[in-house]
Amino acid sequence: MPDLLLELRSEEIPARMQRKAAGDLRKMLTDGLVEAGLTYEAAREYWTPRRLAFDIRGLTARSKDIREEIKGPSTTAPEQAVQGFLRKAGLASIAEAHVHSDPKKGDFYVAHISKPGRAAEEIIAELVPGIIRNFPWPKSMRWGPASARPGSLRWVRPLQSIVCTFGPETEEPVVVDFEIDGIRSGNVTYGHRFHAPGPIIVRRFDDYTAKLEAAKVVLDADRRKQIILADARNVAFANGLDLVEDEGLLEEVSGLVEWPVVLMGEFEQDFLTIPAEVIRLTIRANQKCFVTRPHGAAEDLSNRFILVANIEATDGGKEIAYGNGKVVRARLSDAVYFWKTDQGDLPDLDQLWESAAKFDLDLKKPLDQRMARLDHLNVTFHAKLGTQGARVARIRRLAEELAPVVGADPTHVARAAVLAKADLQTEVVGEFPELQGAMGRKYALLQGEHPSVAAAAEEHYKPQGPSDRVPTDPVSVAVALADKFDTLSGFWAIDEKPTGSKDPFALRRAALGVVRILIENRIRLGLTSIFFKAFANFTGGAGQMSDLLAFFHDRLKVYLRESGARYDLIDAVLSAGSRPISPLVGEMSAKPTEEGAVPPALHSVTPPSALPGISPTRGEIDQSSNDDLLQIVRRVEALGSFLDTEDGKNLLAGTKRAANILAAEEKKKTLIAETVEPALFREDAEKKLHAAVNHAEKEAGQAIQNEDFSAAMLALSVLREPVDSFFEGVLVNDEDQAVRANRLALLARIRAATDQVADFSKIVG
Repeated sequence: MPDLLLELRSEEIPARMQRKAAGDLRKMLTDGLVEAGLTYEAAREYWTPRRLAFDIRGLTARSKDIREEIKGPSTTAPEQAVQGFLRKAGLASIAEAHVHSDPKKGDFYVAHISKPGRAAEEIIAELVPGIIRNFPWPKSMRWGPASARPGSLRWVRPLQSIVCTFGPETEEPVVVDFEIDGIRSGNVTYGHRFHAPGPIIVRRFDDYTAKLEAAKVVLDADRRKQIILADARNVAFANGLDLVEDEGLLEEVSGLVEWPVVLMGEFEQDFLTIPAEVIRLTIRANQKCFVTRPHGAAEDLSNRFILVANIEATDGGKEIAYGNGKVVRARLSDAVYFWKTDQGDLPDLDQLWESAAKFDLDLKKPLDQRMARLDHLNVTFHAKLGTQGARVARIRRLAEELAPVVGADPTHVARAAVLAKADLQTEVVGEFPELQGAMGRKYALLQGEHPSVAAAAEEHYKPQGPSDRVPTDPVSVAVALADKFDTLSGFWAIDEKPTGSKDPFALRRAALGVVRILIENRIRLGLTSIFFKAFANFTGGAGQMSDLLAFFHDRLKVYLRESGARYDLIDAVLSAGSRPISPLVGEMSAKPTEEGAVPPALHSVTPPSALPGISPTRGEIDQSSNDDLLQIVRRVEALGSFLDTEDGKNLLAGTKRAANILAAEEKKKTLIAETVEPALFREDAEKKLHAAVNHAEKEAGQAIQNEDFSAAMLALSVLREPVDSFFEGVLVNDEDQAVRANRLALLARIRAATDQVADFSKIVG
């Protein structure tokens, strides 16, 4: 079967766009071919800085003939229906339709559609220009004289040539001929810009890759990455060093070169006095180079760095390495200036006393000065949510509330909350925003802060994503939770919630961070209670608490599903535990404490081994809503284990049968007794089930009060046999209305007993 080779060659494509663009090309092209009636055996995309390429193997040479019937309306249907049928079938008039008869429905119109197949070359020639014109680049441009015309071609960078060949291995492939804005498809490409700038005639993919390799172009991006990584490791090792590996930088650098050549540069040892993070980020951001460290060292860096050139220089790369070294030295000189400036006094120190008093700051300390300036300058956090200083004050209050819940020292928590955002006013973070938090930690340690306070400056931002670690130090936990709760409640209060795929303020990440911190640290916390306190800082936000709780439930579902939990078990537990937020909370004013309102108590914390020093403090558990995420997780785990047993499976079947009967009778508005009356029992199975339900309901309820969900499941398991016996020997819909109503009430008791743990109707199976 024939193979298709497509190459779109242009000026340099930004590295960050290449992988996605190749994937988009694959999807658009394969979807278009399949939609046109073609099939293929295999397909793979490739990319370099100057080209997107696509290889399709085993593409059918021609689409199949299509014959189908489209059923239309009755021959007596109104004209409007007939015209709709004609448009759908593509008929010019009703005379082109056939009339079929049905003994029951009478005569109706049918369109017999016949479409002959088309050659693959014809389909490709029609499809590819449309893909090129409608390609979803994040940014694109027009160029040359044609750019003055409306509707002229746009591409990420000027498109220079198109290769499109098609044919079987046993024959000479043909060029699929088409033209777009003066660029005609052909079989000619070009190699490396400097090493092999001449034209190269290609036939199919195998000789295309071989000829490009000979012309100093490695087509496969993953292979370029492997070459760079292996050569970088070897160069570092040869110099007694270890490469500091960086997957993100490796991906970017592989998109900057077609023929990777790894070299080593160096800078003066004196620059190693500044933090390793600053050196690494300076070299990474400005020169796209890798840093190295002495062999076996864990933290310290060396004064050598690895760069990747796109050319084999005649001098072995000495001038390239020297030139990069000059730029690196200049950038590191700036970094040294920033580092030293941050440790000195601010020039406007005499204007910061008021802010210092507000936050109990010591203006003899550099980081305290930066926090005072952050407040003094009224740096905006969000136009509707006030300044960074106001936000820090809110975070401190929330963190102090959370301190006893997570077992943290309140003094350290307050200090950490105040200093957490101070590094935003440092020179280093101003130059390298990626270092916020990390620099706060370093500067805090330099001025003698407690290690937990310093750690919180960095860790309160965590986790930054699903693969990032969560903070475990109690001080960091308190500040991290306070920061995220303030962010979420604030944006909910001003109705700036995530919509669809848009989440400009990373609120989903913040909520998932809270979920992970609570669950992975085994922390018991009533979300309703903390919402009450967080929303008190914003006017008009209290009515959003139920919606925010639902948002947390959604994030919890995502977390549990990624952990392998069944979606139906999560829904079953959440449905059983959902209760509306209490009127007190739902009607809370902007300043509840001024009106005498008493917020619900926070939950206590279960002390995990990961949090040494946390002492359990039993607090009142708010029962207003299903807002304890750790308890939900425990319920899901216990339910999953129970349903894996034979008792669990059988009880699920019996419970769902009871629920289905109840639902059907409730829909018919059948009378169901409010309570079960034992005097109306006629069968032993009824009596045994009633006794079992009473026992199970009591035992399960007590187990749930003790938060022993495995015991609750065990208590419910005794219902298995009496439920089975009931359905085998008892007719629910008895002719006697009172007996029937009593038996339905007994089924309702089964549902109520199991609903203490989960809504079994939500469980699949």
